Amino acid sequence: MKRFLLLIAITSVTAYSAQAQFTRYIVKLKNKGNNPFSLSNPLAYLTQKAIDKRTRYGIALDSTDLPVTPSYVTQIRNVPNVTVLNVSKWLNSVTIQTSDANAITTINGLPFVQSVSGIAARSSGRGNTDKFEQEEPFIPSPNRLEGTAADYFNYGTASYNEIHLHNGEFLHNIGLRGQGMTIAMLDAGFFNYTGLRSFDSARINGQIKSTWDFVSRHASVTEDHPHGMQCLSTIAANIPGQFIGKAPKADFHLFRTEDAATEYPIEEHNWVCGAERADSLGCEIISSSLGYYDFDNATFNYVYANMNGNTTISAIGADMAAKKGMMVFNAVGNEGGNAWRFLITPSDGDSVVAVGAVNAAGVVGGFSSYGPSSDGQIKPDVASVGVSALIQSTSNTVGTGNGTSFACPNMAGLGTCLWQGFPEFNNMKIVNALRQAGHRATNPDDRVGFGIPNMKLAFSNLLVDYAISSSSVNNCRVTVSWNSKDVSAIRYEVERKAPGETNYSKIGDVAAQTGDILANRSYQFNNDLTAGSSGNFSYRIRQIIDTAAATFTAVFIDTSQVTVSTCTVTATNDPNAFKRQVWVQPNPVNDNTAILVVETSDAIPNMTVVIYDGKGSAMMRFNESKGTGKKTFSLPVEKLSKGKYYIKVLKGNKTIGTAEMLRL
Repeated sequence: MKRFLLLIAITSVTAYSAQAQFTRYIVKLKNKGNNPFSLSNPLAYLTQKAIDKRTRYGIALDSTDLPVTPSYVTQIRNVPNVTVLNVSKWLNSVTIQTSDANAITTINGLPFVQSVSGIAARSSGRGNTDKFEQEEPFIPSPNRLEGTAADYFNYGTASYNEIHLHNGEFLHNIGLRGQGMTIAMLDAGFFNYTGLRSFDSARINGQIKSTWDFVSRHASVTEDHPHGMQCLSTIAANIPGQFIGKAPKADFHLFRTEDAATEYPIEEHNWVCGAERADSLGCEIISSSLGYYDFDNATFNYVYANMNGNTTISAIGADMAAKKGMMVFNAVGNEGGNAWRFLITPSDGDSVVAVGAVNAAGVVGGFSSYGPSSDGQIKPDVASVGVSALIQSTSNTVGTGNGTSFACPNMAGLGTCLWQGFPEFNNMKIVNALRQAGHRATNPDDRVGFGIPNMKLAFSNLLVDYAISSSSVNNCRVTVSWNSKDVSAIRYEVERKAPGETNYSKIGDVAAQTGDILANRSYQFNNDLTAGSSGNFSYRIRQIIDTAAATFTAVFIDTSQVTVSTCTVTATNDPNAFKRQVWVQPNPVNDNTAILVVETSDAIPNMTVVIYDGKGSAMMRFNESKGTGKKTFSLPVEKLSKGKYYIKVLKGNKTIGTAEMLRL
């Protein structure tokens, strides 16, 4: 992982001789006066996607969204012997390159300029030293092709072990694989990603939306360092049976903000410019496996007290990115085994998800940086696989590497899938869900913070916050209505607590509607009371999100109450209106003969029957028709293995009823 440091308090250049070693400078501007852009016309500087995101989450535009005043940039560019490098609207600053002392004097004299300060030297003090040197060398990984057939993806053993540490395969299995989400990767280069196996699917499907090199200022990022390519592979890889990334269906913007041969504050400024571009494009996620605390010029070096989330350029930029609605993931650093020991910036940002490194068994890597931040924040926030993590190599093989650099995108990919499921919630709601789903959430420490997030638990907690139910009564009939998110493998149980009762009792099952991608759906359940019933009735919905016996998971998503006056059973136009039943006979089934019985008060010319196994996978589907009353259908159980099955009968998209069947 790369290390970076930069103090934001930079004094004006008053004596060029004192900074003669610098050739690159940061020009801080006083204001955005005479700006032709306005907050009333954001399409001039933000994409529609970015504006839609602001609207969805109620994020107001402010002066930081306005571009730097163009005439200011033009005047700086017109100074002889000056090259403008990058422009930051959040910092209201410009980086330039020049070796001309007179140019510095001229720029300092411009009325809108606050200060000009050296930010990078003429040449690197590191020579050919690789700034990612603290990460372990690439180790080839055996071709493990064993699959996990019950999952949507065929991960292969090593890839499965990584994602299973977080129960992340659960998200993939309910359709959350990154579709429609956009991730900005900030790194030192994405060497040859266009020709490597891990990215075949992403390239073919057009998931790489843009690239930009903020160091060399051109569009290509394939000729530089491989570190970003390796980080990208942990999210985007799709090699069945060997290497599956954590959000392989997401879209990506690839930004080179780092010069791997140097370590100077200008690279933090580049980082902020990359984050600004991600915001303007409407990205939801930033994944950055970069960090700063020492530089080639020691006068820029940070001390631990600077790791307070409010001092460094990159931390200020990262928190600004979160303020603009993005979820920012950053590697906590690889300094755990050296004299520095602590986290590095921008992972100290209070709205940044700092990610520490563990192996696939959850054991902390000795190199992973320690928290907390100097102002006492719990850091790292969470941890993911960064010890022997699967990564793509430059030689087109899959191997392993060590570093919080790889833990960060692993966590970012899973966070992307989780947020995909709940776009109604803002970035910090998802961040908090990750923290609270950590295995140390109630007892965080300075190695893994809140711990290793369980994505099934994070999903469950968000589901409880999302779902809503209500109850209404019409004489002796109570109708319980609810909205939640599900797929067809999920089911519900309705429980009731009648007046005078202290415990809830199950009164009915409701199967989920058809659908393999998580989506919002509405349900109703009718509870017919006996004549004379009265009092306060309470109903709660239990959503079973994983029906498999080994991994069974259920949550109570909402509770509602209704007050019933003394009721009387009244006649209806259709005495069989509420008679609708589905069952199997005999049950259990111990031979090849089973009958499905469906009884309804109405005719159903187009009826669908779906049989699911215990894990919720659809094993069989067929269409039938029936008239009013009862009809029986033969079930082809000879094609089913021993085990428990769930049968759902539908009229169009509406569930008529469900039944359980045990095949012996």
